[in-house]
Order: sequence, then C-alpha cells, then structure tokens
Amino acid sequence: MSPDADLIAINPGRRLRILMLSWEYPPVLVGGLGRHVHALSGALAAAGHEVTVVTRHAAGAPLREHVNGVRVIRAAEDPVAFPLATGSLLAWTMAFNHTLTRAALRAGDDGEYDVIHAHDWLVAHTAITLAEHLGLPLVTTIHATEAGRHQGWLPEELNRTIHAVEHWITHESDRVIVCSGYMRQQVTSLFGAPQSRVDVVPNGVDDRAWRAGARAVAAARARFAGDGPLIGYAGRLVYEKGVQHLVHAVPRLHRRHPGLRVVIAGDGPYREQLQAEAAALRLDGTVRFAGFMTATQLPAMLAATDATVVPSLYEPFGMVALEAAAAGAPLAVAATGGLAEIVEPGVTGVTFPHSDPEALAGAVDRLLADEVFARRVARRARSMVGERYSWPAIAGLTVLTYLGAGREGGRHRPPTAPAKIVVPEGNLLFRDDQAS
Repeated sequence: MSPDADLIAINPGRRLRILMLSWEYPPVLVGGLGRHVHALSGALAAAGHEVTVVTRHAAGAPLREHVNGVRVIRAAEDPVAFPLATGSLLAWTMAFNHTLTRAALRAGDDGEYDVIHAHDWLVAHTAITLAEHLGLPLVTTIHATEAGRHQGWLPEELNRTIHAVEHWITHESDRVIVCSGYMRQQVTSLFGAPQSRVDVVPNGVDDRAWRAGARAVAAARARFAGDGPLIGYAGRLVYEKGVQHLVHAVPRLHRRHPGLRVVIAGDGPYREQLQAEAAALRLDGTVRFAGFMTATQLPAMLAATDATVVPSLYEPFGMVALEAAAAGAPLAVAATGGLAEIVEPGVTGVTFPHSDPEALAGAVDRLLADEVFARRVARRARSMVGERYSWPAIAGLTVLTYLGAGREGGRHRPPTAPAKIVVPEGNLLFRDDQAS
C-alpha cells in the first residue's frame, strides 16, 4: 500500500485515539527515533487526533504531562535497575518493558483507544501484550533492522536475538510502517511479511527549523572555513556512517581545492579511530572534529558548506540529507538505502557508490567545481523537502495506515501460532549488493 497524501485533504477521516509506545522521547533523545516520535505525535495532535505517548522516565521529567496537545506518560525505572549498555541490553529491555507495560495499562484504564503504534523492537513485548489485552490493532514502525546495521550479518547472540524480536513484532502487527522502499524490501525479505501489510511512510522534517539566518551562516563560515571551500558532515560517528571514506577522500579533494576545510559534527564510539586516520593522513589542519552542535549551530554550519556529504554504508532513510537540504546545503550522498530515494542525481544533489573514497571525491568535486550547478541542486532539494516531507503530510499518511490496520480487525482476530524463526550462527541474510 502506498497511501496518497492528496486523500487527506479530501477525506480527513474521523478523530482517532492513538496510544504510542517509544523507548525514547524528549527529554530522552538517543538518536533520531525520539525526535521522530515527538514530531509525529505533535503533528497528529495538531490534526485533531488524541495522542498518548508512553515512554521511559528521565530524571527531572514529570511522570505525566500534556505538551503541545500530546499526553505523555513516563514509566519510572524499577528499583532493581540494569545498566543500558551493550552487554546488558536484553536484560535492560526486558526490565524496561515491564515498567512500560504497567504504565501503558494504567493509560488504558484512563480512556479508550483505536490503535496502538509501536516504534522498533525495544517496545515489542509491551506492544504485543497491550494489543492482545485491549483487543486493538497494532501498527509498528521498523526504523532500522539489526541485519541492515551489520550489512547482512548477525555475528553474535545479541544480534540474532534482536533480529528474532524484529521478526516477531513484524508478524504480530496488523500493519508495519517503514521509511523507504529500500526498508520495505528489507522487511519483506528478512521477515517474510506480505507487501500488502508494509506501508512506506517517509520520515518528516520541519524545514523552518533548519533555515539559519544570514548572520549565523556567516559566523559559521568564519569559524570553520579557510581560504577554500567548506565540506560538512553531520551525524553519529559509527562505522556504518562511512565517515572514514570521507576522511580518505580529503587528500584528493585538497589537491584540487587548496585551502579546503572539512568540518565533522557529531560524536560516537568511532571518533578516536577517525581522528587517528586523519592524523595519519596529515589532515590535522584540514579536518576538524567539532563534536555535537546545538539546534542553532548545526543548521548554520550546514548552510555554510559548499557541499555536505552523507557517506553512509547503511541508511534506512537518510534524515540528515533532508535536514541538510532544508538548510540549503548542496548534497553529495552515498547511493545506498533510503538515500538513493531522496536524492535524484543531477537534480537534487549528486551521488556516489558507498565505501568508495575516490568516487566520493569525484562527486564532491562536481559540486565544488561548479558553483552554479551546486546552488541549483540545493534550491531544488530545499523545495523538495517542503513539498514531500512536511510533518502534516507524514501524519496524514500515518493515519491512513491506522485506518487500514483497523479495517483488518486488529487483535479481535483469534491468535495465530507464532512463525518459526531460524537464524543460523553467523548467517548472511542478504548479499552486499542487496544491502546497497
């Protein structure tokens, strides 16, 4: 199913009562998922729907509050706490789901709902329990897959268990939402879900929040640029984001563009390795690791660049590409995953094969060598963001998925036997060409 946004204006439908489950929500923000749930719930509430978000508690945050039309219920951690770390992730997730389930059941006592919307595998146990207990349709957004994060491999017991939970909640859901056609192919092939139950609803972006003023852009340019062009990157510093390939492309670009500077915004476990690689290439004066930037600093930095690079090996959607486009940056992105669906080569940016520093350098050089072309594709990309990826439009498409799930009967159907999940050790679930 590919919902048509134009239907929203013609038939807005009835007011829905939505119970949303997420392991992160402001002020708890780990990655993009929390921001997504926050923006989506707000857009749904603005459209007149009744939205309750049940999430985990953070120190200093109220257990219950109404914010921008959204009721937020936070599940306090039990006295026997588990650390949120890789080695204890499954134990932490199970403990978290106990507290989340209790909080969500109390929310169920407070009122009636039409649909449950779960976000990712970390809330699977609560979502499935609640859907069966309340007899409601279950919609799940799969934001990424464990197999995709590891390029098709499930090397450890932890990875295989997460994969199994993703499989489970996919089959227990009445409808599954994914952010791109690439992710739809992954979910249907990895988990055997029928395509008719997997809806593509892209992520949204508030383009107004990414438009920096002229003074802020000039200040960012003065701070980060040298006598030549400025290249930017924003995102987590982890292997699958491919920043290492950007670093290795810099010497080629520097030879073509003297005075070139590169600013890398963000942090993560791969930062020390990246800094070591930059030092080995003698790029200390060229590449700057700027760390995290504020909501004011980041749009200004992106707008100040002559090219913003998204070199990911794996990218279910490519939110940073939309944000950079909204900021007005010319885009050079890896032709992988959802990124390949956002950027049309030569129209809204340029693309290159992932994991190829030479091709990356060639794509960026095309932007740096032709300023008229670079600004033209940047303008088109910025217009595209406003037309296709506004949060009101994304909320409307999500409502169509809710209505589809409701028509299919939800948890009122008799329970079916769970699908058997077999994941051999070290199994390669898809080839590299499928992953890209």
